[in-house]
Amino acid sequence: MVKLGQSSFRRILLSRILLLSVPVLLVGEYVTYRKARSTLLETARQNLTESAVRKAETIEQWAKSLKSNLIGASENSMLQSVEPKDYQKFIAQLGQRLPAQVDCLQLTNLQTNQVIASTCGQQPIQSLPANFWPKVQQQQTLLDDKSVYISLSWPVQRQGKANEKKMALGAEDFSDASKEGRDSQVSLVLSAPVYIRRGNSRQLSYALSLQSALPVQTSAPKGSLAGYTVAIDQDGTILAHPNIDRVGRNIDAEADADRLKSIVKRAIAGGQAFLHLFSFEKNGVELLAGYAAIPSPSTKQENSKWIILAVSRLDYALSGLEEIQQVLFNLIVGLVAASIVATLYLSRDLARPLEKLRDYALKVETEAPQAVPQNFQIREFNQLSEALNSMVQGLRSRARELEVATKEAQVANQLKNEFLGNISHELRTPLNGIIGFIQIVRDGYCDDRDEEMEFLQRAHDSSMQLLNIINDILDIAKIEAGTFSMMLEVVDITQVLEDAIDLQTPQIEEKGLKLSLPEPHDPIIVHADPEKLKQVFLNVLSNAVKFTESGSINISVRLEVRNNSASFNGSAPESAIGQDQGGQNNWVVVTIKDTGIGIAPEHQQKLFQPFVMADGSTTRKFGGNGLGLAISRRIMESMIGSITLHSAGVNQGTAVMISLPVNQQSSFYFHSPDLVTEKGNFKSYE
Repeated sequence: MVKLGQSSFRRILLSRILLLSVPVLLVGEYVTYRKARSTLLETARQNLTESAVRKAETIEQWAKSLKSNLIGASENSMLQSVEPKDYQKFIAQLGQRLPAQVDCLQLTNLQTNQVIASTCGQQPIQSLPANFWPKVQQQQTLLDDKSVYISLSWPVQRQGKANEKKMALGAEDFSDASKEGRDSQVSLVLSAPVYIRRGNSRQLSYALSLQSALPVQTSAPKGSLAGYTVAIDQDGTILAHPNIDRVGRNIDAEADADRLKSIVKRAIAGGQAFLHLFSFEKNGVELLAGYAAIPSPSTKQENSKWIILAVSRLDYALSGLEEIQQVLFNLIVGLVAASIVATLYLSRDLARPLEKLRDYALKVETEAPQAVPQNFQIREFNQLSEALNSMVQGLRSRARELEVATKEAQVANQLKNEFLGNISHELRTPLNGIIGFIQIVRDGYCDDRDEEMEFLQRAHDSSMQLLNIINDILDIAKIEAGTFSMMLEVVDITQVLEDAIDLQTPQIEEKGLKLSLPEPHDPIIVHADPEKLKQVFLNVLSNAVKFTESGSINISVRLEVRNNSASFNGSAPESAIGQDQGGQNNWVVVTIKDTGIGIAPEHQQKLFQPFVMADGSTTRKFGGNGLGLAISRRIMESMIGSITLHSAGVNQGTAVMISLPVNQQSSFYFHSPDLVTEKGNFKSYE
């Protein structure tokens, strides 16, 4: 056989280590990467949520500030004293004093609906409603938020390539946002009444209006987690977005409408949270959005809300992952290189000892045993050589045991096949009889009632035979499983024997056999389960009747004295067995001897094994399932008794001895001439 070279072993070892280490390293890198990504996402979630809250608070304060400044300006005493020709100058000065987010300030004559002063041209910024304010105001009445009329001014949609490019989310994508200023966002237009004193009352004369675009952030530079601002009305209308083409559209028209609706619903319910968006932009960039809700500045309805979103690109939020990926890549390359170097040195130290052990293992089977290689520099290899030597010795021993076990398995398989054939025959015979007898009665083939009863009786007998077979199988199964239970009590063994004989007498008389019984005697008391003991007697008597074609069956009962050491399964408890002085026990022995076919000596012991009969020809001729004696032995062993069998040979009859310890002294001592030798001693069959 070609030996493996040292270099080949190194390559194999190297590949195995790499196959093990590289996936581990990759898994570690992936876990680290996912952990870092989760951490960055959590940071982005918190920052965007906080940013959305801040943006919402800014817009809310902006709206309140506009209302407050507008009301203050409309009630300014200077406006009451300035001549109409000086209104333009006054409005220009007022526009400079107001906050910078005010884009336009106009004073409109409500009688003529003409703009008489403006900071952004003569085109009205709002269509003023009729009869919104009372015509006359009492002196003590002050204006409040309810006196302010509010509307939205939508930006003019512009066409051209410049607008088409504004679909991304970074600062570089909105480089012209500062140039367009507030023209690209929805504006809030507020109007407040101006009352001019006319005599004792104040008459409604003018309306002071201002326009201010939403203070929103229109860019989100890379690395920033503040995000750009998107505002959505409660009904789903987009109020502010870096892309002017989106302003005024409803979120139902967006590709990610379901997620946007979910944001609106949660925000209206009072939530401040974080959500992924996948298709809010035309180029399909994945986005992260924090959101919060504020009361709508454009309506006086209490439940009307504006939803403010802080939106950022996912790759911007995860920009720190690039550095982490580079570090992890360098780490993996270094670890793989270190693994290769370590493997090269390791393989050199492992190759030679393994080759020696391999050569020894290859020669064990084909050549004479040699000393196993030892004295390696590595302790584990020395232990391996000792284990290999022990293993070889053990394998040789187990090979011999396996050969014996194989033969036993073949015998067991043969016994199984014989049992299956026998038991199928034993079950089929009474079952066919039951079916046949019942079918004859059912079809009305009987001549009279007596014949019907005869067939039914035969069916009943066959049923009982079938039941006995099934009970035997169940009993041996319970015995094998350790669930076979008995109820031990004090009983007269002679009475149990008589009951069993009475049940078998009809079969004995039917075959014309002579039955020899012991003479009446005093009770012999034993500690046993009466039903199980009767079952043992019935099994033995049934076999005697079955295998005896002609002749006799002799039943005898005798007492004998046994030493404690000779008792079956050890000595019985003193409370259960009558003991003589000197540590001796009294036993009762029931012998059932027949003049039947007998059993060859080599087959006698195996008859007490489950599913075993003498041979196949006997089974085919006399029937049986091979369970009776096996069950009987287990029962007797459980009652601290014994059952043995003796036969001089084929056609020389069989004697079965059933023994139990006596519970108390019995005055009966009976013996039969056929069990006594010429010298007057009892014959021993055990």
